[in-house]
Amino acid sequence: MEIPSKYIATSVESKWYDYWMKNNYFHSTPDEREPYTIVIPPPNVTGVLHMGHMLNNTIQDVLIRHARLQGKNACWVPGTDHASIATEAKVVAKLKEQGIRKNDLTREEFLQHAFDWKDEYGGIILEQLKKLGCSCDWDRTAFTMDPEMSESVIKVFVDLYNKGLIYRGYRMVNWDPEAKTTLSDEEVIHVEKQGNLYYLEYKIEGSEETLTIATTRPETIFGDTAICINPNDERFTHLKGKKAIVPLCNRIIPIIEDEYVDVEFGTGCLKVTPAHDENDKVLGDKHNLEVIDIFNDDASLNSFGLHYEGKDRFVVRKEITKELEEKGFLVKTEQHLNKVGTSERTKAVIEPRLSDQWFLKMEELAKPAIEAVLGENAEINLYPKKFENTYRHWMENIRDWNISRQLWWGQQIPAYFYGDGKEDFVVAENIEDALELAKEKTQNSKLTTQNLKQDNDALDTWFSSWLWPMSVFDGIRNPENEEIKYYYPTNDLVTGPDILFFWVARMIIAGYEYKDMKPFNNVYLTGLVRDKERRKMSKSLGNSPDALKLIDDYGADGVRVGLLLSSAAGNDLMFDESLCQQGKQFANKIWNAFRLIKGWEVDATLTQPETAKIGLSWYEAKFQKALSEIEDHFSKYRLSDALMAIYKLIMDDFSSWLLEIVKPAYQQPIDAKTYADIIAVLENNLKILHPFMPFLSEEIWQHITERTPDEALIVAKWPEAKKSNQELITNFSMITDVVSGIRTIRKEKNISFKDTVELFVVNNENATQNFDVVIQKLTNAAAITYVSEKVEGASFRVKSNEYFVPISVEDIDVEAEIEKLQAELKRAEGFLFGISKKLSNERFVSNAPEQVITMERKKEADTLAKIETIKNSLAGLK
Repeated sequence: MEIPSKYIATSVESKWYDYWMKNNYFHSTPDEREPYTIVIPPPNVTGVLHMGHMLNNTIQDVLIRHARLQGKNACWVPGTDHASIATEAKVVAKLKEQGIRKNDLTREEFLQHAFDWKDEYGGIILEQLKKLGCSCDWDRTAFTMDPEMSESVIKVFVDLYNKGLIYRGYRMVNWDPEAKTTLSDEEVIHVEKQGNLYYLEYKIEGSEETLTIATTRPETIFGDTAICINPNDERFTHLKGKKAIVPLCNRIIPIIEDEYVDVEFGTGCLKVTPAHDENDKVLGDKHNLEVIDIFNDDASLNSFGLHYEGKDRFVVRKEITKELEEKGFLVKTEQHLNKVGTSERTKAVIEPRLSDQWFLKMEELAKPAIEAVLGENAEINLYPKKFENTYRHWMENIRDWNISRQLWWGQQIPAYFYGDGKEDFVVAENIEDALELAKEKTQNSKLTTQNLKQDNDALDTWFSSWLWPMSVFDGIRNPENEEIKYYYPTNDLVTGPDILFFWVARMIIAGYEYKDMKPFNNVYLTGLVRDKERRKMSKSLGNSPDALKLIDDYGADGVRVGLLLSSAAGNDLMFDESLCQQGKQFANKIWNAFRLIKGWEVDATLTQPETAKIGLSWYEAKFQKALSEIEDHFSKYRLSDALMAIYKLIMDDFSSWLLEIVKPAYQQPIDAKTYADIIAVLENNLKILHPFMPFLSEEIWQHITERTPDEALIVAKWPEAKKSNQELITNFSMITDVVSGIRTIRKEKNISFKDTVELFVVNNENATQNFDVVIQKLTNAAAITYVSEKVEGASFRVKSNEYFVPISVEDIDVEAEIEKLQAELKRAEGFLFGISKKLSNERFVSNAPEQVITMERKKEADTLAKIETIKNSLAGLK
C-alpha cells in the first residue's frame, strides 16, 4: 500500500473500525482461555456523548484492548439504562408537542410511545462510542428493559418479598413535583440556598396572647396540626394544655410538649406539620396528631390551601407572605441560609410527603458488601483507596431503600390488589401466579384475573441496574448457565465516584445475595472532568466541549491521549484541549518515524554496523524497563502514567535516539539485519501503544507488511517481558549526556554538523569507551582521544568525566563568549558559597544524616571542578 505523506485520522478511523467489526474481533464466547470481563456502566438511554463518558469509556477500552493483547478472552458488555425519570419526562414532552396528554393514554399506549422513542433515539450514545474506538461486544448490547432483563428484575423483587425483605409502608418520602415521583435519599442533593425565616403570630385560644413561631415555609401553615414547646422552657409553662389558632385558616390546634424542641433556635417553639416534614411526622406519631396533606402531585396547593388552591407553592409563598403581613400575622422576616433538598435529575426542590411506598430492608443485606470491601479478607479493591472511607460512611449508615416510583416507564411492581384494604394484595411474577395466591389467601375460589389490579408504580431504575453484572449473562433467570459461570465475577469496573453508592455498592449487595460472590474484582473510580479553572464541565456553564467535534478536530487517538494525559488515577481531570493537540502531534511524530523507516533502501549484502548493535541492545533494555513499568501502572490503574511511559519511550528513546543511531547516511542503504530488527522494535512499540491509540497503531501495523485477519494488531500478542539490562541503561545515559553536550557546543559556537570536531576525554568513569562509535556518529566527531590532562577548548562535564572540543579562537565571538563564561562562573561561585556555608556549620554537619553530608561534599567537589574548567576556558580566550 502507498504510504500517505500525512496521517489523516478521519480517513483512517472508520476504515479500521469497520474492519474490526467485519472480522468480529470484539465478540467473545466462552472457551478455554482466561476470561477478562468488563460491563459498561450503562449510560442513560436519553444520553449523548459528553466528556465524562469519553474519559470513562476510553479507560475501559484501554483495559479491554490490553487484556485482548495478553491473550485473554476479552468481553466488554455494552448497554443502556432505561432512566425512568429522565426518559419519561422526554416522552411526556414529546407527546405534549403532539397535543397528547399522558393521562389520556392507557399505560400500554404510553409504553408503546416510550419504546418508539427509545428505538429512535436510544442508541445514539452507543453509536457515538464507536467513534471513540470502543471495542465493545456489540452483539451483547443490553437494555435494562429488555424482556429477559425485566423478568430478572421481577424475579428478584418477588424473591426478596418472600424473604420478608421488601415491604409496603406509609412513610415520609422525598417527592419530586417536577417528575411527580418519589426519590430515594441518595437521589436528593442538598444545596445551600439563601432564603428567609418568617416569624408568624399564632393567637392563643380564649385570650389576647399570641405565640411567635419561625418557619422557612409559610405556605405550610395550612397543614399545621400542633404547636410544640419544650416542657423545660419556663417562658411557655403557662401555655401547657392550651390551644392555638392557625393564621388565615383559623384551625384550632393543641399546644404539645416535647424535649425535641431546641429552646435556642428561632423563638424556642415550633409549628408541627406532620404531612410535610420528617421530624414533624415523628412528633405527630408520638402525640397522635392529625395529618393534613396540603399539596397536589405538582406541589400546587390542594383544597386545604383555601383560596390558594391550584397555585404553585413558591407563588403561594410570595402571596401568603403579603397576606400575613397585611392581616398582622407576620412579625418580621430574616435572611436565612438553608440547605434545600433538590432532585438530582430534575433539579426541582423536593417536598417531604407521606405516601404508601415499597421499601427494601438494607441493613442485613449490606453486611457482606461491607466485609467484601472493608473486612480483613476484603476481596474487592477500590482505586483510589481514599474512597473506602466514603463507602464505609454510606454503608454503615444505610437506610431502607425506597424502590417504588410513580412512573410508567420501568418495570411495573408485581403486586396485585384484590380488595380495598392496604394488605389486600399478593406478590407474584405474573398475574396467573398472583391469582392462585389470592385464591389461597382469601379462600375464595371464584376470584378471576379480572378481580386483580396490578400496582401502578414502577421500580426504581437502580433496582434493575444493580443486577447488571449478572443479568447481562442471564444469571438471575438461569443461574447455572455456561456464560454466567464463565464470565462472572467480572474483572474491572470503571465508573464515577458519584455513583459509588447508587450503583457500585448495590451491585456488590446483589452479587452476594444472588451469587454468593463478588460481582467484580476491582473498581476504578475516575475523577470528574473539569475545565482549566477547576469548574465541573456542564452545558449550563458552556464550558463543556462538543465531544464529537474534538474527535473530528484531533482524531479519536488524539482525544484519547489528551484525556488520559490530563487524568491522574482517581483525581479530577483538568481538561485542556491543548492536550488533544499534543495527542495529535504525537500521532504525527509516530507516523513520520514510520515513514522514515519505510523510506530506507535495504541492502542484503551489507553487514550490521557496531553502532546499530549497540543502539538496538540499549533500546531493548529501555523497552523492557518501560514494559515492566507499564505493567505495574496497569496493575494500579495508573493509566495516565502507563501512557506517559510509552510516550517518553517512543518520543525520546525511539524517535530521538534509536532512529538516529541506526539510520543510514544520506541516500545510502541500510543493512537487512538492522532493518529487520528496527521493524521488530517498531512492531513491539505498536503493540504497547495499541490500547491507547488503536487506530494509528493498526494503520501502521497493516502498512508494515501485508497481514491476514488473524495477524491484525488488535489480536496480536503483547510483548514478552524479559529482564532488563540496567547496567547498559545506566552507562548509555552518559552517552546521551555526552552527545547533548557536544551538540550544545556546536550550537553555541555555530559549528555546522557537516564540519567534524575532535573530542578529548579525561576519563574518570571508564563507562563510555565501548560506545565511542555511537558518539562519533551522532556528533560527527572525527576522533575521540583519551587524555590525562585538560585540553584547551570548549568543555563540559558528565559525572566526573571532562570533555573538550578544541575551538579556534578566530571562529568565535570572543567578547560574547567571555561574557557568557563570566556569568556562568558567577553562578557557580554563588552555588559553591551556599554549599561551603552549609558544610562549615557544625550544627548541620553533626545533625544531618551521613548520606546528606556525603551528597553535599560531592556537590562541593563537582562545583570546584566546574569552576576550574570555566576559569581555564576564560584563560584560553584572554
